[in-house]
Amino acid sequence: MRYLLTCLIAASLIAGCKNNDKSGAAAGTTITDSTQFTTIQWLDSTKDFGKIAEGQKLEVSFRFKNTGDKPLVIEKVQPSCGCTVAEQSTEPIAPGAEGQVKASFNSEGRTGVNHKTLFVTANTKGSQNYSLQFVVEVQKKAS
Repeated sequence: MRYLLTCLIAASLIAGCKNNDKSGAAAGTTITDSTQFTTIQWLDSTKDFGKIAEGQKLEVSFRFKNTGDKPLVIEKVQPSCGCTVAEQSTEPIAPGAEGQVKASFNSEGRTGVNHKTLFVTANTKGSQNYSLQFVVEVQKKAS
């Protein structure tokens, strides 16, 4: 019983420890501080890449413009599945400047029509969540 109690206390102490890494602190503060919200214009939010061969890696990018008067911070880019890997932007986009959300789709084992989504979170007025979508038809490798 004493061993179990010791383990529970140790586990709660470990879980309660705070991460002292401050690298994400500015971005996390920006997304919750509505005084730092800006506006965004998606220059493209849907794309159709047509047909590609199975095994090909497809580079995807969606352009946007910061149409507000505060720096635009892309807090998070989350792909809808593991076959797509998103690049996380680290630098704020200045007012009036343009940026891109980039990702790479691995078509290996994904024959047929693929509809994929990137979920984006940013420090924007109104909504902070956006869905960027692309479709691609993966053709099976010739045997």
